[in-house]
Amino acid sequence: MYVPAHFAETRIPVLQDAIRRSGIATLVTNGPAGLEASHVPMLLDPEPAPYGTLLCHVARDNPQWRSAGEGESLAIFLGPDAYVSPSTYATKKRNPKVVPTWNYVAIHAYGRLESFDDEARLRDLVTRLTRRQEVPRADPWAVTDAPDDYVRMMLRAIVGLSLPIARLEGKWKMSQNRPPEDRASAAASLARDGNEAVASLITGAQKPGPA
Repeated sequence: MYVPAHFAETRIPVLQDAIRRSGIATLVTNGPAGLEASHVPMLLDPEPAPYGTLLCHVARDNPQWRSAGEGESLAIFLGPDAYVSPSTYATKKRNPKVVPTWNYVAIHAYGRLESFDDEARLRDLVTRLTRRQEVPRADPWAVTDAPDDYVRMMLRAIVGLSLPIARLEGKWKMSQNRPPEDRASAAASLARDGNEAVASLITGAQKPGPA
């Protein structure tokens, strides 16, 4: 990923938090069939340090899991994003040399993919993935609510994937290259349009560095 220095986020806890907040990731592999991509929810375990391990599952009929061990794989996580119009910049009247841009958060995690189909490990994975989404609900559903024989049948239809992270990159493109007054005016415009997530990131945007 091309990451200019003023957009780079290198703090591991910040990157890990963004991964955990992301609802779904794009898993990209390069196996015998060439490039393949799947869109899957992922969990992040903290070990091994410093980056941790990503966990997910795909359908057994999805041939991508057979790419496990075939060189480096990539998991892509996206955070809040927004189009930024030059019309929102406070300095545009003094300097009309402005163009549109797109602000976004992106995290790339690289590693060698591993597969597993042990029933106990798969059950733990789907239980944890389900719990993460169901906990906020007033009446949360649990894997144990389904008949056990049905759950076992469904587990046989999937393959687990593990990606120990060997390399982690983060890009927080939040108008850090604009003057403070442009960042403030762009953030205010986005907030009025209902994009509070990007607005708050712009107003808090500084050149990232070590924690």
